[in-house]
Amino acid sequence: MSPTPSSAHRTPVEPRLSGPDRFFELLDQSLRTLWARPQAERQTPAPEQADGELSDTERKTSAALMRVNHVGEVCAQALYTAQAFTTRDEKLRQHLRRAAQEETDHLAWTEDRVHALGGRTSLLNPLWYGGALAIGLVAGRLGDRTSLGFVIETEHQVEQHLNSHLARLPAQDQSSRAIVRQMRDDEIAHADAAQAAGGIPLPAPVRWLMKTAAKVMTTTAHRI
Repeated sequence: MSPTPSSAHRTPVEPRLSGPDRFFELLDQSLRTLWARPQAERQTPAPEQADGELSDTERKTSAALMRVNHVGEVCAQALYTAQAFTTRDEKLRQHLRRAAQEETDHLAWTEDRVHALGGRTSLLNPLWYGGALAIGLVAGRLGDRTSLGFVIETEHQVEQHLNSHLARLPAQDQSSRAIVRQMRDDEIAHADAAQAAGGIPLPAPVRWLMKTAAKVMTTTAHRI
C-alpha cells in the first residue's frame, strides 16, 4: 500500500531523551573524545599543492601549532556536548549535535596531522576537556540565548586564532594550512548559525575572561 501524502513527506524526528539518557550520552561522548580515535565524516581537506621539504625546526613548529588546534577541538567537543545536555529545546539540541560532528571532523584531522608531523597530542587534554565542559554546563544553565552567545564568542576567538596560525605555519606545510583554512570556514559558519538561532552578545568582562583562559590554554598546549 502506498503511503499517504502526509506520511510520504513526514520528516523523521528523534525521540526526546530522558534525563538519564542525556547524562549517559554526555558521558559516552566525553569518553569517546578523550580516549577513542575520532572518526571524521568528511575527507581531510586536500592541499592546493604538494608539501615542500620541512626542516626539523619547521616540522616541530607545525606539530606544536596543530597540537594547539587539536586542544581547541577537544574543548569544542566539551562545550557542545555540555550545551546539548543542558538545553530543553530539542531542535537546538539537534543543531548542537550537528555542529559537534563537524568539530569531530576537525578533531580527527588535527590528530592525524600532529602524528604525521611526528608530534603528539597534549598530555593535558582531560584537564582542557573538563574545564570546557564546566563552562558549557554553566552557559547552558543561563539559558539558550546566552549559551548560543558563548558559541558565537568562542567561534569568533577561534577564527582569530586560526588566522594567526595561518600566518605562523611554514609556507611549505600545505597540508596543515589546508586543514586550518577549512576549520576556520566551519567555525565562521557555526558562529553565524548560533547568531541566527538567537544568540546574544556576552558582556565585555566575560569575553575578556574567555580570551585570557584561551591564552593560558594555547600557551601551555604549545609545549605540553
